Amino acid sequence: MSDERRDAAVEALLDRTAVADVLYRYASTIDRKDYAGLRAVFVDDARGRYGTRPWVEGADALVAWIAEQGEDKAWQHHLLTVYHVDVEGDTARALTYHTSHQARTAEPDRVRQIVARYHDELRRTADGWRIASKEMEVLWREDRP
Repeated sequence: MSDERRDAAVEALLDRTAVADVLYRYASTIDRKDYAGLRAVFVDDARGRYGTRPWVEGADALVAWIAEQGEDKAWQHHLLTVYHVDVEGDTARALTYHTSHQARTAEPDRVRQIVARYHDELRRTADGWRIASKEMEVLWREDRP
């Protein structure tokens, strides 16, 4: 393998790892209710859509919406698997499989399980990769005792 090809392969691996890290950090900051950390994974003009709800425009509005959704949660646990990362220059697309468990403070003996896919678009910034668009395709949800 030529030095040029090896350098390109290393850069591709670094980009893929950095993109996956941002996607995992998105979930872990939500689980910890670390909304300042969550804000850091988005570009300013980010947008998000969860299921059939309308798009939320702007990173600050998106983080506020997520915080509001988590207000009544005693805990949340997101399990993600990043399946595809396609990088083209300074943009990337990713497909992530998602399973989450959530318990409400008012109902600590019940848990909601959600199975979904995230479709993300990311942008390379001066501070690294950031999420520009996140769409959650909800496949199944169930409340359990």
